[in-house]
Amino acid sequence: MRHQVSGRKLSRLSSHRWALYKNLVTDLLSKGKITTTEAKAKEIRGLVERMITLGKDGTLASRRRALAFSNDKKVIAKLFDEIGPGYNERAGGYTRLVKLGPRKGDNAAMAQIELV
Repeated sequence: MRHQVSGRKLSRLSSHRWALYKNLVTDLLSKGKITTTEAKAKEIRGLVERMITLGKDGTLASRRRALAFSNDKKVIAKLFDEIGPGYNERAGGYTRLVKLGPRKGDNAAMAQIELV
């Protein structure tokens, strides 16, 4: 039974899965919206929310925590200079998930995740 077990494995090893999450979060923060499978979008939603919360905080410690997650310094600079301060009045819910329907090749449920 799966009692109290959260998260999806996505048929990957944990190191591969975390690398995937980091790449998707970095792409979303740099581009503003990405199209991926619904399961991957639902998994990175919470990670993006945490990163934006770090960007809103703006302290050196939060900047270092963000750099520990994503190695792209340009994206982290954008997060702390543009994205984070833009959400100061908002208490949460920084992302929107739009379902797009099945992918043509393998019928996987696709979704677009974007910053609100």
